[in-house]
Amino acid sequence: MLELKAQPLSPEAFAEFGDVIDRRTADSFPINAGRTQRHHDLAKVELLGDEARVLVSIFVSQPVTLPLELSFLERHPQGSQAFMPLHEERFLVVVAPPGDTISPDEVRAFVTDGFQGVNYRAGTWHAVQSVLDREGEFLVIDRGGSGNNCDEYGMEVRVLLDLSD
Repeated sequence: MLELKAQPLSPEAFAEFGDVIDRRTADSFPINAGRTQRHHDLAKVELLGDEARVLVSIFVSQPVTLPLELSFLERHPQGSQAFMPLHEERFLVVVAPPGDTISPDEVRAFVTDGFQGVNYRAGTWHAVQSVLDREGEFLVIDRGGSGNNCDEYGMEVRVLLDLSD
């Protein structure tokens, strides 16, 4: 079994797998007569394949127990998938680069701080939603349309998190 220690999520460490969505580090400008600050273009939405369209959903996830034990990772080969917590939920992110197989030495684990979201690039392997602490609500933006857009890869992974994190 592959054992990982989740590190704090940062745009630099996550760049290989997609985008960190975080208004605190994003460019912004005022709109709506100055009453709103727009944090603009935070993630690249990818839509591949026939009849592709953007889906906007809300996922409600139950908290995981630690250490997190996974039996597979999944990928969406035809589109990106973004998760943004709606109530400052922290969650674990387990990822591996795109490809037909997963090399254990390329699997990484991160923990968000509750204000960060992630956008997985098309084809990036990732764990299922793994919210910490309490039930979580997430705004999810991904691909709809024809064709298979979810593959699974069997892999035993255990993710550890320091209680101080």
